[in-house]
Amino acid sequence: MAVPTDRRPDRRRLLLPGLLSPEPGLETYWVRAGGLTGVRLAAGDQLTVVDLEGRQVAELTTLRLEGTQQPVLDIAPDGPATVLRALVGRHTRIADPVVAQLVRQGLDPTRLDAARLFGEWSPAGATETFTAQAPGTVVVAAPGGEMRLDAVEANPPSDLLIELRRANRGLVPPPPLPEPLAEPVMDFRVNSATALGYEVKAGQYIQIIDVEGRQCSDFLAFHSHRLQEGLERGLDSTATRYFMGQAYPQPGLHGKFYDQDMQPLIEVVQDTVGRHDTFGLACNAKYYEDMGYPGHVNCTDNFNAELDRYGIAPRAGWPALNLFYNTAFDGHNQLVFDEPWSRPGDYVLLRAGTDLVCGTSACPDDVDPSNGWVPTDVHVRVYDAERKFSMAIAHRVTPEQPAKLTKQTAFHSRTSALTRQFTEYRGYWLPASFDGHGPQEEYWACRERVAVMDLSPLRKFEVLGPDAEALLQYGLTRNIRKLSHGQVVYSAVCNETGGMIDDCTVFRLGDTNFRVVCGDEYTGTWLREQAGRLGLDRVWVKHSTDQMHNIAVQGPASRDALRDLIWTPDTQPAFTDLTWFRFAIGRLRDHNGIPVVVSRTGYSGELGYELWCHPGHGPELWDAVWEAGRPHGMLPLGLDALDMLRIESGLVFAGYDFSDQTDPYEAGIGFTVPLKTKEDDFSGRDALLARKASPQRTLVGLELDGNEPAGHGDCVHVGRFQVGVVTSATRSPVLRKNIALCRIAVEHAEIGTDVEIGKLDGHRKRIPARVVRFPFYDPDKERPRS
Repeated sequence: MAVPTDRRPDRRRLLLPGLLSPEPGLETYWVRAGGLTGVRLAAGDQLTVVDLEGRQVAELTTLRLEGTQQPVLDIAPDGPATVLRALVGRHTRIADPVVAQLVRQGLDPTRLDAARLFGEWSPAGATETFTAQAPGTVVVAAPGGEMRLDAVEANPPSDLLIELRRANRGLVPPPPLPEPLAEPVMDFRVNSATALGYEVKAGQYIQIIDVEGRQCSDFLAFHSHRLQEGLERGLDSTATRYFMGQAYPQPGLHGKFYDQDMQPLIEVVQDTVGRHDTFGLACNAKYYEDMGYPGHVNCTDNFNAELDRYGIAPRAGWPALNLFYNTAFDGHNQLVFDEPWSRPGDYVLLRAGTDLVCGTSACPDDVDPSNGWVPTDVHVRVYDAERKFSMAIAHRVTPEQPAKLTKQTAFHSRTSALTRQFTEYRGYWLPASFDGHGPQEEYWACRERVAVMDLSPLRKFEVLGPDAEALLQYGLTRNIRKLSHGQVVYSAVCNETGGMIDDCTVFRLGDTNFRVVCGDEYTGTWLREQAGRLGLDRVWVKHSTDQMHNIAVQGPASRDALRDLIWTPDTQPAFTDLTWFRFAIGRLRDHNGIPVVVSRTGYSGELGYELWCHPGHGPELWDAVWEAGRPHGMLPLGLDALDMLRIESGLVFAGYDFSDQTDPYEAGIGFTVPLKTKEDDFSGRDALLARKASPQRTLVGLELDGNEPAGHGDCVHVGRFQVGVVTSATRSPVLRKNIALCRIAVEHAEIGTDVEIGKLDGHRKRIPARVVRFPFYDPDKERPRS
């Protein structure tokens, strides 16, 4: 009997963004701003180019197969291929594998032309579609130059997307390997369900690549010299975790792997996945036997066979560095696992600290999610020790987007000369503290004199067009219509439930030109989505973070230090006339200097300024500020000192003091929600009205008795039951007390209320504390207004 149409079973499929295409035959490729991407086409393939953020020109260059007369696409070039000519002519190594192969085949960049798509008024999401008439190669480029900081209207270059729908959907080509990072000294494939042993020299780099994605790869390493002495010294989980202080090393300060003699063997340099299970046993015969699969091929037996020739004794189960293996301990202390996070082409780059004997496997597990139930190959490349690769971790803004490796800011050449204490922060390397100073000394420099710090990871978005004000009026809680030219305002960004997506500052550059500075890169994506939902088709949200890097100069002497450094034209306020939350567009020293934007804003609770420039001008700006600040006792300031400053000043931090599960009232910034004076609707308004009418939690300050500190996530009790949680905590140098920000039930939020901060299980050890007025330091914010 036929099933009635309205009773058919739900055939929706699991959503696996970035892993499996929901549309058979669909391939997607990204074109970075200022870069290019090449794809190969067969006759009948459909190519769509998408202008993701709008107002971005695309250059389309087609290359026919040798001996073919028919054009690949029905489009004629109308000018030179500027990006392709410049990129191919300038670099010896091309990141795009298709273009790299064309260069190796003798591509002459000086003779290439392109057809231009899109332009000044193309909306976000604009598309152009072509059908291939003949096989060939298409190179899509996203041209773009330096964004002008001294212009009211800015149009930073942005990414493009390529959607390729194959005419022959039955033939799915294997994903291409990423181009080598340099010329390999070894380059080999570890076939599915096998393992290989190999030797590397001290200083060489080992790149282990997941070819098709979701494939675990076990890695072993042994000290070669100790093996020659008859001693087996390999990677040791206990020593490694003890020294690194985390489940597994990651690029940066805590990136080394040790043996049982506490000697470092290898260091992780780059990681495009960031989630692994290290030092679980490589799969072994007993595992499969206990699962009911006797005789199943396994990594341990494969390793035993490969390592025998190096004199390494076999084991029943090898504790291995389990790359790409997705395991964790849940809240009940149970070991759980799921499919790996790795995508096609993801890799880990390691550096040998000494001569090593190594083993790499392509795990054969096909009876559980370890390899997504389909074991595939692993690829290994080894690079010469003379090469230098920067430390990097990968991030994705959304699951569909490509990974972005950690970058250095425009000021890294200057800060790295002052410290080695760098930490990864939102996709960039920032100093945690500075050698020869330390957090306390840096803190006092800001409180008493002047300090300078790098805040370039702040995300910047140019919001442009006739509908720009309407979009921000809806997307932010503040009343943007009241914002004047040259003014800055601090705002919350809320979803429809009133939960905070982000906080931000908004600069008004003109009637239709705004700059949003925030913490989360997704905020720009969300604003773009709201514009589409509201039908605001004359607004562009353009990502400009890589066009504007910034330093903060904070402290009571900051105005004096910068007084003679910032020149502004007559059409802008003089630097010394800038009032709190105002900005000016000017230049360094005089009208011939580099363009800068200076705002009287900061994150320290002191009088201070932020200086914004193009990354190409970063070293010059730092040098000028450093020289100007020297007579005033300026010091550099790291993230550790900044945390003390901002907690004392009651300034909230994403992921600690707020998230999409907390509203602005619960985050202590209810002043950013003008429900009475903002008549226009905005995202989350109805929910915030209800939340304000019936508040459940609020943010308060706590002073702790004694000298034992609180920590983020500590429970807060009144009697037996928990009434709150510590969101941020520090030792306040100026108050000489331990203090904390706490989200607490409103019934216990009155100033003077005694509470206890729970340690251990929350009951056996408690720290007495009381609710106090906050901000703890300068509660009336008189100092930054001075």
